[in-house]
Amino acid sequence: MTPLRQRFLDDLRLRNRSPRTAEAYVGQVAQFAQHFGRSPEQLGAEEVRQYLLYLLQQRQLSTSTVNQCRCALRFLYQYTLQRPECVVNVPFGRRPKKLPVVLSRDEVRDLLRATPRRRDRLALAVMYATGLRISEALSLTVQDIDSQRMVIRVAYGKGNKQRQVPLSERLLAELRAWWCEHRDPTWLFPGQRPDQPLDATGLQRAFQEAASRSGLRKAASPHSLRKVYSYYDISWRTGYLKGKRACLLSSRGSWRPVLTAAISA
Repeated sequence: MTPLRQRFLDDLRLRNRSPRTAEAYVGQVAQFAQHFGRSPEQLGAEEVRQYLLYLLQQRQLSTSTVNQCRCALRFLYQYTLQRPECVVNVPFGRRPKKLPVVLSRDEVRDLLRATPRRRDRLALAVMYATGLRISEALSLTVQDIDSQRMVIRVAYGKGNKQRQVPLSERLLAELRAWWCEHRDPTWLFPGQRPDQPLDATGLQRAFQEAASRSGLRKAASPHSLRKVYSYYDISWRTGYLKGKRACLLSSRGSWRPVLTAAISA
Protein backbone atom coordinates (compact mmCIF):
# COMPACT_ATOMS: atom_id res chain seq x y z
CA MET A 1 0.00 0.00 0.00
CA THR A 2 1.41 3.38 -1.02
CA PRO A 3 1.78 6.15 1.57
CA LEU A 4 -0.79 8.24 -0.30
CA ARG A 5 -3.41 5.50 -0.20
CA GLN A 6 -2.76 4.91 3.50
CA ARG A 7 -3.10 8.62 4.24
CA PHE A 8 -6.28 8.74 2.16
CA LEU A 9 -7.76 5.84 4.15
CA ASP A 10 -6.75 7.45 7.42
CA ASP A 11 -8.47 10.70 6.43
CA LEU A 12 -11.63 8.77 5.54
CA ARG A 13 -11.59 7.13 8.95
CA LEU A 14 -11.06 10.48 10.66
CA ARG A 15 -14.14 11.78 8.84
CA ASN A 16 -16.02 8.69 10.05
CA ARG A 17 -16.88 7.49 6.55
CA SER A 18 -18.32 3.99 6.36
CA PRO A 19 -16.14 1.07 5.19
CA ARG A 20 -18.21 0.76 2.00
CA THR A 21 -17.73 4.45 1.22
CA ALA A 22 -14.01 4.18 1.85
CA GLU A 23 -13.76 1.15 -0.43
CA ALA A 24 -15.67 2.92 -3.20
CA TYR A 25 -13.59 6.10 -2.91
CA VAL A 26 -10.29 4.21 -2.98
CA GLY A 27 -11.44 2.33 -6.06
CA GLN A 28 -12.42 5.54 -7.86
CA VAL A 29 -9.12 7.25 -7.09
CA ALA A 30 -7.17 4.16 -8.17
CA GLN A 31 -8.94 4.15 -11.55
CA PHE A 32 -8.26 7.89 -11.91
CA ALA A 33 -4.54 7.36 -11.36
CA GLN A 34 -4.46 4.32 -13.64
CA HIS A 35 -6.13 6.26 -16.45
CA PHE A 36 -3.29 8.80 -16.56
CA GLY A 37 -0.56 6.42 -15.45
CA ARG A 38 0.55 8.83 -12.74
CA SER A 39 -0.01 9.46 -9.06
CA PRO A 40 -2.84 11.90 -8.18
CA GLU A 41 -0.13 14.03 -6.55
CA GLN A 42 1.16 14.77 -10.06
CA LEU A 43 -2.29 15.55 -11.47
CA GLY A 44 -4.45 18.63 -11.11
CA ALA A 45 -7.70 20.38 -12.00
CA GLU A 46 -7.41 19.89 -15.75
CA GLU A 47 -6.88 16.13 -15.41
CA VAL A 48 -9.85 15.90 -13.04
CA ARG A 49 -12.05 17.66 -15.59
CA GLN A 50 -10.79 15.53 -18.48
CA TYR A 51 -11.34 12.31 -16.56
CA LEU A 52 -14.93 13.15 -15.58
CA LEU A 53 -15.72 14.03 -19.20
CA TYR A 54 -14.14 10.75 -20.27
CA LEU A 55 -16.40 8.81 -17.88
CA LEU A 56 -19.49 10.60 -19.20
CA GLN A 57 -18.80 10.79 -22.92
CA GLN A 58 -16.66 7.78 -23.75
CA ARG A 59 -17.51 5.23 -21.09
CA GLN A 60 -21.08 6.56 -20.82
CA LEU A 61 -21.35 5.82 -17.13
CA SER A 62 -24.37 6.88 -15.13
CA THR A 63 -24.57 10.28 -13.48
CA SER A 64 -24.56 8.61 -10.05
CA THR A 65 -21.29 6.80 -10.77
CA VAL A 66 -19.63 9.95 -12.11
CA ASN A 67 -20.83 11.93 -9.10
CA GLN A 68 -19.34 9.30 -6.80
CA CYS A 69 -16.02 9.68 -8.60
CA ARG A 70 -16.27 13.44 -8.23
CA CYS A 71 -16.87 13.08 -4.48
CA ALA A 72 -13.89 10.75 -4.12
CA LEU A 73 -11.57 13.13 -5.98
CA ARG A 74 -12.90 16.11 -4.07
CA PHE A 75 -12.17 14.37 -0.76
CA LEU A 76 -8.69 13.38 -1.93
CA TYR A 77 -7.65 16.83 -3.11
CA GLN A 78 -9.43 18.81 -0.40
CA TYR A 79 -8.38 16.84 2.68
CA THR A 80 -5.54 14.46 1.84
CA LEU A 81 -3.54 16.49 -0.68
CA GLN A 82 -4.64 19.91 0.67
CA ARG A 83 -5.26 21.21 -2.86
CA PRO A 84 -8.97 22.17 -2.89
CA GLU A 85 -8.52 24.43 -5.93
CA CYS A 86 -8.31 21.30 -8.10
CA VAL A 87 -11.95 20.37 -7.51
CA VAL A 88 -13.71 23.52 -6.33
CA ASN A 89 -15.06 24.39 -9.80
CA VAL A 90 -16.09 20.89 -10.89
CA PRO A 91 -19.92 20.78 -10.89
CA PHE A 92 -22.11 17.86 -9.90
CA GLY A 93 -24.18 16.22 -12.61
CA ARG A 94 -27.97 16.38 -12.35
CA ARG A 95 -29.38 12.96 -11.63
CA PRO A 96 -32.41 11.96 -13.71
CA LYS A 97 -35.54 11.47 -11.65
CA LYS A 98 -36.95 8.00 -12.25
CA LEU A 99 -40.04 6.38 -10.84
CA PRO A 100 -39.25 3.55 -8.42
CA VAL A 101 -40.05 -0.07 -9.21
CA VAL A 102 -43.11 -0.81 -7.08
CA LEU A 103 -44.23 -4.37 -6.45
CA SER A 104 -47.83 -5.26 -5.78
CA ARG A 105 -48.88 -7.21 -2.70
CA ASP A 106 -49.41 -10.33 -4.81
CA GLU A 107 -45.95 -9.98 -6.35
CA VAL A 108 -44.35 -9.70 -2.92
CA ARG A 109 -46.32 -12.71 -1.68
CA ASP A 110 -45.30 -14.82 -4.69
CA LEU A 111 -41.70 -13.66 -4.34
CA LEU A 112 -41.49 -14.70 -0.70
CA ARG A 113 -43.16 -18.02 -1.37
CA ALA A 114 -40.62 -18.68 -4.14
CA THR A 115 -37.73 -18.19 -1.68
CA PRO A 116 -37.05 -21.72 -0.39
CA ARG A 117 -34.52 -20.96 2.32
CA ARG A 118 -36.09 -19.71 5.51
CA ARG A 119 -33.19 -17.42 6.37
CA ASP A 120 -33.41 -15.57 3.05
CA ARG A 121 -37.21 -15.48 3.09
CA LEU A 122 -37.29 -13.98 6.57
CA ALA A 123 -34.59 -11.40 5.78
CA LEU A 124 -36.58 -10.22 2.74
CA ALA A 125 -39.78 -10.15 4.81
CA VAL A 126 -38.03 -7.98 7.42
CA MET A 127 -37.03 -5.52 4.71
CA TYR A 128 -40.58 -5.30 3.40
CA ALA A 129 -42.34 -5.19 6.77
CA THR A 130 -40.03 -2.53 8.24
CA GLY A 131 -38.60 -0.63 5.26
CA LEU A 132 -34.99 -1.44 6.15
CA ARG A 133 -32.16 -1.34 3.65
CA ILE A 134 -30.46 -4.64 2.94
CA SER A 135 -27.36 -3.65 4.92
CA GLU A 136 -29.53 -2.51 7.84
CA ALA A 137 -31.55 -5.73 7.90
CA LEU A 138 -28.50 -8.00 7.75
CA SER A 139 -26.70 -5.99 10.45
CA LEU A 140 -29.47 -6.52 12.99
CA THR A 141 -28.35 -8.05 16.26
CA VAL A 142 -30.36 -9.97 18.81
CA GLN A 143 -30.25 -6.96 21.13
CA ASP A 144 -31.83 -4.74 18.46
CA ILE A 145 -35.19 -6.52 18.86
CA ASP A 146 -37.14 -4.77 21.61
CA SER A 147 -40.12 -7.05 22.29
CA GLN A 148 -41.28 -4.94 25.24
CA ARG A 149 -41.80 -1.79 23.16
CA MET A 150 -42.38 -3.69 19.89
CA VAL A 151 -39.75 -1.83 17.93
CA ILE A 152 -36.55 -2.68 16.07
CA ARG A 153 -33.51 -0.53 16.72
CA VAL A 154 -31.54 0.23 13.56
CA ALA A 155 -28.05 0.74 14.95
CA TYR A 156 -26.19 0.93 11.64
CA GLY A 157 -28.35 3.16 9.47
CA LYS A 158 -27.20 5.23 6.53
CA GLY A 159 -24.85 7.99 7.63
CA ASN A 160 -24.39 6.21 11.00
CA LYS A 161 -27.82 7.48 12.07
CA GLN A 162 -29.79 5.33 14.47
CA ARG A 163 -33.57 5.05 14.36
CA GLN A 164 -36.43 2.78 15.42
CA VAL A 165 -39.04 1.04 13.30
CA PRO A 166 -42.27 -0.70 14.40
CA LEU A 167 -42.31 -4.46 14.89
CA SER A 168 -45.40 -6.61 14.32
CA GLU A 169 -46.28 -9.44 16.66
CA ARG A 170 -46.27 -11.96 13.82
CA LEU A 171 -42.86 -10.87 12.63
CA LEU A 172 -41.56 -11.04 16.20
CA ALA A 173 -42.80 -14.64 16.47
CA GLU A 174 -41.07 -15.58 13.23
CA LEU A 175 -37.82 -13.93 14.32
CA ARG A 176 -37.90 -15.77 17.63
CA ALA A 177 -38.50 -19.10 15.89
CA TRP A 178 -35.65 -18.38 13.49
CA TRP A 179 -33.28 -17.49 16.33
CA CYS A 180 -34.13 -20.75 18.08
CA GLU A 181 -32.77 -22.54 15.02
CA HIS A 182 -29.32 -20.95 14.92
CA ARG A 183 -28.99 -19.42 18.44
CA ASP A 184 -26.21 -17.08 17.44
CA PRO A 185 -25.48 -14.86 20.46
CA THR A 186 -24.94 -11.73 18.34
CA TRP A 187 -26.38 -11.68 14.84
CA LEU A 188 -29.99 -12.16 13.81
CA PHE A 189 -28.80 -13.34 10.40
CA PRO A 190 -25.33 -14.82 11.06
CA GLY A 191 -22.88 -15.35 8.24
CA GLN A 192 -20.30 -18.05 7.67
CA ARG A 193 -17.81 -16.24 9.89
CA PRO A 194 -18.92 -16.01 13.55
CA ASP A 195 -17.93 -12.34 13.80
CA GLN A 196 -19.76 -11.26 10.63
CA PRO A 197 -23.44 -11.15 9.61
CA LEU A 198 -24.82 -12.63 6.41
CA ASP A 199 -23.27 -11.14 3.28
CA ALA A 200 -25.56 -9.01 1.14
CA THR A 201 -24.40 -10.69 -2.07
CA GLY A 202 -25.99 -13.99 -1.05
CA LEU A 203 -29.32 -12.37 -0.25
CA GLN A 204 -29.30 -10.42 -3.52
CA ARG A 205 -28.70 -13.65 -5.41
CA ALA A 206 -31.51 -15.39 -3.52
CA PHE A 207 -33.85 -12.49 -4.40
CA GLN A 208 -33.06 -12.73 -8.12
CA GLU A 209 -33.53 -16.50 -8.12
CA ALA A 210 -36.87 -16.15 -6.34
CA ALA A 211 -37.93 -13.42 -8.77
CA SER A 212 -37.20 -15.76 -11.66
CA ARG A 213 -39.09 -18.65 -10.08
CA SER A 214 -42.11 -16.48 -9.27
CA GLY A 215 -42.30 -15.11 -12.81
CA LEU A 216 -41.62 -11.51 -11.78
CA ARG A 217 -40.97 -9.45 -14.90
CA LYS A 218 -40.17 -6.13 -13.26
CA ALA A 219 -36.56 -4.98 -12.91
CA ALA A 220 -36.65 -5.36 -9.15
CA SER A 221 -33.96 -5.75 -6.49
CA PRO A 222 -34.07 -6.25 -2.71
CA HIS A 223 -34.19 -2.46 -2.38
CA SER A 224 -37.57 -2.57 -4.16
CA LEU A 225 -39.06 -4.01 -0.97
CA ARG A 226 -38.05 -0.84 0.87
CA LYS A 227 -39.52 1.24 -1.96
CA VAL A 228 -42.82 -0.59 -1.61
CA TYR A 229 -42.88 0.14 2.11
CA SER A 230 -42.41 3.86 1.55
CA TYR A 231 -44.55 4.09 -1.57
CA TYR A 232 -47.82 2.70 -0.34
CA ASP A 233 -49.94 4.52 2.18
CA ILE A 234 -49.39 2.23 5.13
CA SER A 235 -52.80 2.99 6.57
CA TRP A 236 -54.41 1.34 3.55
CA ARG A 237 -52.05 -1.56 3.07
CA THR A 238 -53.39 -4.99 3.98
CA GLY A 239 -51.79 -8.39 3.80
CA TYR A 240 -52.49 -11.95 4.83
CA LEU A 241 -50.21 -14.49 6.41
CA LYS A 242 -51.81 -17.93 6.36
CA GLY A 243 -55.20 -16.24 6.14
CA LYS A 244 -54.58 -13.75 8.95
CA ARG A 245 -53.86 -10.03 8.79
CA ALA A 246 -50.53 -8.95 10.28
CA CYS A 247 -50.72 -5.61 12.09
CA LEU A 248 -48.18 -3.38 13.75
CA LEU A 249 -48.22 -0.34 15.97
CA SER A 250 -46.90 2.70 14.13
CA SER A 251 -44.71 5.39 15.64
CA ARG A 252 -47.80 7.61 15.94
CA GLY A 253 -49.59 5.10 18.09
CA SER A 254 -52.26 3.92 15.64
CA TRP A 255 -52.65 0.38 14.37
CA ARG A 256 -51.70 -0.06 10.76
CA PRO A 257 -51.58 -3.24 8.68
CA VAL A 258 -48.42 -4.37 6.95
CA LEU A 259 -47.89 -7.24 4.58
CA THR A 260 -45.61 -9.96 5.89
CA ALA A 261 -47.10 -12.60 3.63
CA ALA A 262 -45.70 -16.09 3.35
CA ILE A 263 -42.64 -15.63 5.57
CA SER A 264 -43.33 -18.99 7.12
CA ALA A 265 -44.74 -20.66 4.01
